[in-house]
Amino acid sequence: MRRVALLVEYEGTKYKGFQIQRDQPTIQGELEFSLSRFTGQAVRIRGASRTDSGAHARGQMVDFTTTASRTIESFSFGMNYYLPVDIRVQSAYRMIPEFHSRKNASSRVYRYTVSNRSWPSPLERNTSFWVRDPLDVDLMAEAAQALLGDRDFRPLVPDHAEERSAVRRIYKWDVWREESDVFIECEANGFLKHLVRRANAILIEVGKGKLDTSILGGLLEKGATGGFSLPSIPAGGLCLMQVKYPDFRSYVVREDEES
Repeated sequence: MRRVALLVEYEGTKYKGFQIQRDQPTIQGELEFSLSRFTGQAVRIRGASRTDSGAHARGQMVDFTTTASRTIESFSFGMNYYLPVDIRVQSAYRMIPEFHSRKNASSRVYRYTVSNRSWPSPLERNTSFWVRDPLDVDLMAEAAQALLGDRDFRPLVPDHAEERSAVRRIYKWDVWREESDVFIECEANGFLKHLVRRANAILIEVGKGKLDTSILGGLLEKGATGGFSLPSIPAGGLCLMQVKYPDFRSYVVREDEES
C-alpha cells in the first residue's frame, strides 16, 4: 500500500466544485474516474481545498492510497490520458503513510482576477470578473488590511455552522493592478466557504468609491452586519494558486526507499 500525492491544475467552469456530488460533474469525480481506469482499482481521494463551483486551480494538492503496481512517474501520463482537457495532473509523488493533503497544509493561496476595462474580454470570460467602473486599487488595498491576522469571519459568512469555529488566520490580502487587470490575492491557514468572494466583492465596491475603506473592519468588529446586505461575485475569477506545506520534501519518499 502506497500513499500518493498529485499536484493538479484545472479550469473549473464546467464543474460543480471540487467535492464529489451525486449526478454532478466535479473535479474529484473526474480524478477518481481516471484513477480507476488507470489503476483498475476504486480509489477515493482527498483534496487540500474544496474549491467552489466554477472556480479554478493551478496548485491543488490531492492524496490517496493504492496497491497498484504503477511507477510514481507514470501517474501523470496515465491519468491525463483519461482526464478531460480542462483537468491535468502536473506531477505525482510517493508520500509517507501519514501525509494528509489538507491537515498537513500550513496555508492556501487564492487569487481573484478582475478585468477592469470598458468591455469584457471574450478570452477571459471564464477566468475573470468584468468590472467597467474604474477601480482605485490603493483604496482596496487599504480596506483589505482589516482582514489580516486572527479574525472571526462569521459576520461575512453568517450561514457558517454555529458549532464550528469561524476564526481563521489571514497572512496576506493584497491588491494590485497590471494594466487592465486587478488582482486580489489572499493567503490563510484556511477559508470559510464563500468568504473570499464576499470579502472581495466588498473590496470592489470600495474601489468604485461606493463604500468606505473602514467597512470591513467595522463589520468584523461589530460581530454582525447590522442589516448590511453582503454582496458576492462569481467564482469564475477565483483560482487556487498554491497549497503550502512547512517542508513538503520531508513528506516525500523515493521509490527505492522503505516507508
